[in-house]
Amino acid sequence: MTSSANTPSAAIVPPGAAPTVGNPALKKVPRHFRDLLALDDFERHARRRLPDMIYQYVAGGVETGRGIAGNFEAYRQYTFVPRMFRDVSGRDQRTTLFGHTYHHPFGVAPLGGASFVAYQADIALAKAARAMNVPMILSASSLIKLEDVHAANPDAWFQAYLAGDQPRIDRLLDRVAAAGYQTLVVTGDTPMLGNREHNTRSGFSMPIKITPKVALQSAMNPRWLLGTVAQTFLRHGAPHFENTDAERGPPMMSSKVRNTHARDKLNWKNVEAIRKKWRGNLVIKGLMSPEDAFIARDLGADAVILSNHGGRQLDHTVPPLLTLPEIAAKKGAMKVIIDSGIRRGTDVMKAMALGADFVFLGRPFLYGAVIGGQAGVEHAMHILRDEIDRDLALIGVRTPGELDSSYLRKTG
Repeated sequence: MTSSANTPSAAIVPPGAAPTVGNPALKKVPRHFRDLLALDDFERHARRRLPDMIYQYVAGGVETGRGIAGNFEAYRQYTFVPRMFRDVSGRDQRTTLFGHTYHHPFGVAPLGGASFVAYQADIALAKAARAMNVPMILSASSLIKLEDVHAANPDAWFQAYLAGDQPRIDRLLDRVAAAGYQTLVVTGDTPMLGNREHNTRSGFSMPIKITPKVALQSAMNPRWLLGTVAQTFLRHGAPHFENTDAERGPPMMSSKVRNTHARDKLNWKNVEAIRKKWRGNLVIKGLMSPEDAFIARDLGADAVILSNHGGRQLDHTVPPLLTLPEIAAKKGAMKVIIDSGIRRGTDVMKAMALGADFVFLGRPFLYGAVIGGQAGVEHAMHILRDEIDRDLALIGVRTPGELDSSYLRKTG
């Protein structure tokens, strides 16, 4: 995997500056990337390279799929009211979070099991984020040690799935702090896993069981079988759940299931104890209600991530975009970040106009890793970067921070 820092597209744009959209040099991309013009294209191409069980694991939601569909529909409810005859030269996407100035207002959401979807995907995502100077959140359900990801990207954040067991929590916090992480993300929307029927239908299970269906799908997708699974086993041994607890978890293909005991006991008292112990930035993820966001604010959270887990937990959940304005209006010093359903630069602009300080995306960047490793992830980021730059100019602003609700109208 090679970084696009060595390609013309990365070399032309100085750090923090807006890209020159339309510059022929920026169009020089590898031949196998040339059909990747929008983030949705990455899913179409990645699907051809993955067994159906793996694709469904990444793309699927729960039950009727309304959680996923609702996220996309929420963004379609808003239209722009652009302003004209404004000097929009010198556009700048730089956005500051926790004292760090990122080049763009988007980052990589946590992606559990990513390195079983694409070879060493967590490392590819971390390196791409570092090259683009955007944040990347490592999932607790990752298959690569959190220490190794931090070595690849010292600015990476760590996301934890926690049990309501304070001694267990404290041991994990000690490990995360010792590794050098400055930002901890505590997820609250997984007291238990959602009803992911698509996994059962496609043959996916955790731990992975080598059934005839799984064996056939794997054999029919040799690029994934050899390029991801075989390469992982040959170079690194059997993949383990490395970061669920302070101690190493079981192998992914073992009969032992990773320890998810007592997650349904996690409560705000645990969050309060975490805030007292954790000296870095504390982010609470998976919130949808204003009431929960304000509890997090009052407990001293530095940020919240409004998210319905990309539609992967409770079906028919409210799209976080719809509760964003109410939360942003009373956020105080706390940052309000959002994910779930963002696929275009216009989506990023809508979220920021409604009060978001930052956004995260997950699936498109993982599909980028499937297609081209680190370079594939960076190509996806370049596309989103260029869309945002174009959108800023066409809306009539120079920076995302200038946006507010006056630039939007809600339809219907």
